[in-house]
Amino acid sequence: MLDNLTQRLAKVVKTMRGEARLTEANTAEMLREVRMALLEADVALPAVREFIAKVKEKALGEEVIGSLSPGQALVGVVQRELAALMGADLGPDATQLSFAQQPPAIILMAGLQGVGKTTTTGKLAKYLKEQKKKKVLTVSADVYRPAAIAQLESVTKQVGADFFPSTATDKPVDIARNALDWAKKHYHDVLIIDTAGRLGIDEAMMQEIAAVHAAVNPVETLFVVDAMLGQDAINTAKAFNDALPLTGVVLTKLDGDSRGGAALSVRHVTGKPIKFAGVSEKLDGLEAFDPTRMANRVLGMGDILALVEEARKGVDAEAATELANKIKGGGKFDMNDFKAQLTQMKKMGGMSGLLDKLPAQFQQAAAGANMDQAEKQVRRMVGIIDSMTPGERAKPELIKANRKRRIAAGAGVQVQEVNRMLNQYDQMQTMMKKLKGGGLMKMMRGMKGMMPGLR
Repeated sequence: MLDNLTQRLAKVVKTMRGEARLTEANTAEMLREVRMALLEADVALPAVREFIAKVKEKALGEEVIGSLSPGQALVGVVQRELAALMGADLGPDATQLSFAQQPPAIILMAGLQGVGKTTTTGKLAKYLKEQKKKKVLTVSADVYRPAAIAQLESVTKQVGADFFPSTATDKPVDIARNALDWAKKHYHDVLIIDTAGRLGIDEAMMQEIAAVHAAVNPVETLFVVDAMLGQDAINTAKAFNDALPLTGVVLTKLDGDSRGGAALSVRHVTGKPIKFAGVSEKLDGLEAFDPTRMANRVLGMGDILALVEEARKGVDAEAATELANKIKGGGKFDMNDFKAQLTQMKKMGGMSGLLDKLPAQFQQAAAGANMDQAEKQVRRMVGIIDSMTPGERAKPELIKANRKRRIAAGAGVQVQEVNRMLNQYDQMQTMMKKLKGGGLMKMMRGMKGMMPGLR
């Protein structure tokens, strides 16, 4: 996510921190580097100019010049202004969805075709259902794109929300009104309306979505934009902002854009906060957008809070407590437990997903590791365990030569891979014994070289 920009700015930040004394010359040099990094990341020129002007003004001010470590103080200025550029100046509540109306709260999704509106509607339904405990109904007012209605129905079913059916012969305004009527009668908390997109901005499209908006008066009108569009995202944002009273922005495909300028430009152009970011293709790959935390990530400072949240979501607290009690009570860590640990890690977004949220120095330390290979290896290990009998999983010491050949054939791997996995299980079991005895630091040291691809 925003890889190129992060690499460039992380270097500048490192240089800044080392400056014991700031002069007009070295400050100008640093600002030039920051400016080039932002322009190369496809950030809109007006946004860059405003950002640099604000940083320059504060860099030569009392706060930085009078500081005991001016370099550190300047990093703080850059971090705060970058967060402000992404919406932190709008206040902490600006990025939150509003439910300040009698249910159902209506959310209208707007944007061009191909930006991921329908998938994002499903992701948002999942987020509201699981994180906010809302009863959600979705409806498709896209009567033009083949299979749009069926796609939303499929996605909605996958996330466990309710779906209101519509047909390609219905009028979008009628669809929205009927869905609203149904949502009221069935006590839904939220109605999300997925609207039609076009391959380009046209007048008919804008009139239609404005009519849908007028018919249902949504509390939130979210502009969905593809982060990979770069400068085109800015032009689209302007057009939608002129046609609709937007309340916020959803950036999709942020994981696929190494430049990410749209993330820093769309908010500047529309004046509206970025409320969500799509960070993976999975249906749980939607994050509530936090400008300050995103600024930290862009500057290579990581996002430890997001890592903790990911862990909280991914870890089954009950299962973890059960395992801890089992080990403390003298129980044996078996293959079923080992598989559960591997599955928990996959739920947390895999190793590459976790690494993305760590500060730059940790990412650099793991730069030589092949994350894709590591995650593939984890999937194979789970496959090997699945090929074992219940007895073998409970007592791995039973697995000798003949059993290893059978397990390898069942998992579609070589016997060497079964041996490697058994060795890794033994290492994990040893660490669990240390944990039982309170040797946490020993266990942490023992993890070096434990996971495939991270030696």
